[in-house]
Amino acid sequence: MSRDQQSAQAVGLANPASSNSARAPLAEQIEKAYSGIKLNKAHYYILAMLLLGVFFDSLEQNAVGITGPVLRKFWGLTTGDIGFLNTVTFTMVALGRLLTGAIADRYGRRTLLIVNLLIFAGGSLLCALAPNYAMLAVGRGIVGFGLGGEIAVAVVMASEYFGAKQRGTAVALINVTAAGFGNMLAPAFGILVFTLFPGDDRWRWVFGLLFIPALLVIFFRRWVPETPRFLAQQGKIHEANEVISRLATGNLTQKHVEVTEYITKPDATQANHRAMVPALAPGLEGTRMDIFRGKYLRRTIVLAIGVACSYAAQFSVLTLMTTILVASGYTVNTSLWYTLVMQSGSLVGALTAAFFARRLPRKVTLSIAAVIGLAAAGVLGAIGGSTIGMIIVCGWIFNFAVIICNTTIWVFAPENYPTRIRGFGTAFILAVGSLSGGLFPMIAGKIFDAYGLASMFGMLACLFLVIGLVIQLIRETLGQPLEEEDEVPEAAR
Repeated sequence: MSRDQQSAQAVGLANPASSNSARAPLAEQIEKAYSGIKLNKAHYYILAMLLLGVFFDSLEQNAVGITGPVLRKFWGLTTGDIGFLNTVTFTMVALGRLLTGAIADRYGRRTLLIVNLLIFAGGSLLCALAPNYAMLAVGRGIVGFGLGGEIAVAVVMASEYFGAKQRGTAVALINVTAAGFGNMLAPAFGILVFTLFPGDDRWRWVFGLLFIPALLVIFFRRWVPETPRFLAQQGKIHEANEVISRLATGNLTQKHVEVTEYITKPDATQANHRAMVPALAPGLEGTRMDIFRGKYLRRTIVLAIGVACSYAAQFSVLTLMTTILVASGYTVNTSLWYTLVMQSGSLVGALTAAFFARRLPRKVTLSIAAVIGLAAAGVLGAIGGSTIGMIIVCGWIFNFAVIICNTTIWVFAPENYPTRIRGFGTAFILAVGSLSGGLFPMIAGKIFDAYGLASMFGMLACLFLVIGLVIQLIRETLGQPLEEEDEVPEAAR
């Protein structure tokens, strides 16, 4: 390296604007800007707004299970009627994720962050005021649409607001909040509401009370800006620099901020101009359907298979464990308590995934969790329902492993697509998970009825085996900048 080059490099390290004058690829510019900003209250505020929305989404997702017995008595519904409400909800969750992902890639993440929560809040209110079962089902469909979009956008925004070092933990915390705290605290929320509001129509309060915090979150989310990555991808370089500058000050609400030029526009005279154009010209080089083309096709297939197996295993046990225990001779109340203890493994699993998200490669984490889940499922199938102590221990380990898989895939998905298709790509992966989680328990239940417990858990063990094998087929992303252009070094593919 010549003396002039060394001097230029030294100046670049001292000044972001000078460094960017070399026109480094956009991904490197944004990653350098993020790595130079310490975590501060602006980051924590954004993350808190994402997590609060996801938490109330999780409570709403469990609302049918909480209110089911009361609804059956109030309107004389069958178990099938209650199940249909969940089917409507999860079907619309998948649709909401797909549509929201497509819109978010075109019009921005921030707008959808507000709109999805408004949809969710409106659906909750409609459920609370529903005059009949049909209107309640409509309300659940609206809720599901908002739920799906909310979580998909939250995952994408969390991945785009943090650098490589913190990104995995930030995204993983979304599932800590949803699958961990949300699912565990949902029964407690139902007990509290039913205690405070006794009566035949107390189910209305479960839906109605979730409407209020959703509005409060919407109010405070107005200070969450659009992500710098999306703004830069749209060619709005000044706006992107302004958001990064606000992040650097730690204050998102101040009216005026001194803008630092962290990232720059592409220069046609630079050799890497061609690599940056696709990141700044959405729609000119491809469409959201690119997740099914070229190098992205393999990533989409692998992640879709992984999330389908993971959600299938999780929701099969979540849906059927109480029934399995009752069939083994335990009372309903005893079975519910045992199931609750086993579900605590979900919270620990989500926290574990968040902890290792910045320390272990994604593929290593998924491989280890798959082996643990396979072993737990195998033991559960072998012991049957005779030894309750072993059932609880292995059930806890099963939930621990499956939530690590789910959470890590949530982290992995947005890291495998460039900004222009990240929203739709991530949404598609999560939608596949929702559909699998909604449909597979029926298959598992039929296998249990026809062939017994060993066959059902043998099948679930195979799902973990597939996760461990298929995830080896795509690249590792730990510590790497998020993709901002289409051209990726061959070694990284």
